[in-house]
Amino acid sequence: MSLMRNLISQASKPLNWLKLGPFTMDEAPSRMVGGSVVVEKQTNRVNKTSPLYKVLLHNDPVNTMEYVVTTLRQTVPKLSEQDAMAVMLEAHNTGVGLVIICDLEPAEFYSETLNMKGLTSTIEKDS
Repeated sequence: MSLMRNLISQASKPLNWLKLGPFTMDEAPSRMVGGSVVVEKQTNRVNKTSPLYKVLLHNDPVNTMEYVVTTLRQTVPKLSEQDAMAVMLEAHNTGVGLVIICDLEPAEFYSETLNMKGLTSTIEKDS
């Protein structure tokens, strides 16, 4: 009879004494579904930004300034006429001009396109 009372008293207690692996019911976020315990895993998201790259235009003593500006505008649609002119003049005066800072794939595309059109362009990681 004492065994029966013990079972009844245990049944009326909260289930926090029940072990399901390395944790107790109080420790794990869970819910009951059809008699089974479903443990819900909480995920932590870490948003990492991809590194940025500089597209650089090198001084070009062969092509005309007008051709360089037109080619910059055709290759990088974000550049206005004034921006393209500023990049061209920076490359002309200092030897290298910053075209744009962007993700790796667009940077490679812009640089390769400028190179295919006869301009000298490189990319480098932005610090």
